[in-house]
Amino acid sequence: MWTQIFEDAFFSAIAAIGFAAISTPPRNCFAVCALIAATGHSLRFWLMDAQFGAGMHIVPATFAASFVIGCLSVFFSPMTKAPAETCLFPSLLPMIPGIYAYKTFGAMVKFVLSSNSMQSDYYFSQLSSNGFTCMFILICMALGSTLPVFLFGRIAFSATRRKFL
Repeated sequence: MWTQIFEDAFFSAIAAIGFAAISTPPRNCFAVCALIAATGHSLRFWLMDAQFGAGMHIVPATFAASFVIGCLSVFFSPMTKAPAETCLFPSLLPMIPGIYAYKTFGAMVKFVLSSNSMQSDYYFSQLSSNGFTCMFILICMALGSTLPVFLFGRIAFSATRRKFL
């Protein structure tokens, strides 16, 4: 179990560094982005694990992990002297539900091209299930990650200043 968590953390940290490199943040933000992404993504992995973790569904686990990512971004922002969003967005991107979006569009194509009602019902069920799961994951990512920015606004909005207001 621990090796899977560390592997998950390692690959999400690499992805966060790659996503951060696109937006060219200050150099001291790369390590923070990697740390935040590794923490958040491995937390979601642990929350979803049924055997050793909490056994949560991916949607509430994503909300909890994105909330932690948002909190860590806000609290590390004064240290990096960069806005919280600089570390927040690259750290959040490895949690985008690509497989659910892929399955949604695959089921949509098969639904449109299906010839009988049994196949249509099955593919519509797959389209609905994967589509709603993908949509709710994205909503939870947006809400969970921006909530700390507003809850801890004093820290978040004064991170680029020399002292707190």
